[in-house]
Amino acid sequence: MANIRVITDSASDIPQHIAEKLNIDIVPLTIRFGDEEFVDREELNASQFWAKCKSAAMLPETAAPSPGRFQAAYEKAKAEGADGVIVVCLSADLSATHQSASLAADAVADQIDVRVIDSKAVTMAEGMIAIDLAELAANGADLNQLEARAQQIVPKAGVCGTIDTLEHLIKGGRLKGAKAILGSVLSIKPLLELKDGVVVEAGRARTRSKAFATLVEAAKAAEPLERIAVSHGDAADIDVIVEMLKAIASKHELIVGDIGSTVGTHGGPGIVGLSWIRS
Repeated sequence: MANIRVITDSASDIPQHIAEKLNIDIVPLTIRFGDEEFVDREELNASQFWAKCKSAAMLPETAAPSPGRFQAAYEKAKAEGADGVIVVCLSADLSATHQSASLAADAVADQIDVRVIDSKAVTMAEGMIAIDLAELAANGADLNQLEARAQQIVPKAGVCGTIDTLEHLIKGGRLKGAKAILGSVLSIKPLLELKDGVVVEAGRARTRSKAFATLVEAAKAAEPLERIAVSHGDAADIDVIVEMLKAIASKHELIVGDIGSTVGTHGGPGIVGLSWIRS
């Protein structure tokens, strides 16, 4: 039976207990607040990050992991008995993370077979792809089977979300075609979606409750669903959308988790992201 290790990056926002249960290794991005730099999830967890956002004078920035960080993860997997590695990375159009993972795969090519997957997604859409592959790997799937499965489900992943302000996305340069109008100025709630690997504005809602209703409708339109997750960045009203999502059927149980430093840097406090994989 094949022994394949699944690795992803910290932009996947996989809850720690799920990563540990499925033996998913998470390679962290780094977060900078001015001159201070932190390793995502290791030196700065989600709650610490959001607390720091409130007190910081400037917006944080993110940096992709170095190839060396990925290489160390691959070598660790081999040392622990893995026959191969499959890596699920956040969209290559949003970060150099995929490039780092690929360079590291080349560096260890004579030691262990590593396949790098561009999830074309972020947060739990990326995370659920890694979870899907890890469950298959636990049941003995080999590297070719896992790579084929990844190619099958990447196009079935969807992400949409709402934020309290476009400020973080515009200043971070992550919103394609962003207009220099901040949603908060007009007291509107911007709606976002990930399309072809990039973040685009998908509309605007007058209220937070209308924004949530639009997100839920987007998930309903994607039914039937294999998996669904909702993640948030310090959103006090997360229970409201969790309750609304009970109306949506999915093969696997709804995952509720935190949006961490990597995605939170660009989305800002109050961000809520809804992710799914279609059946």
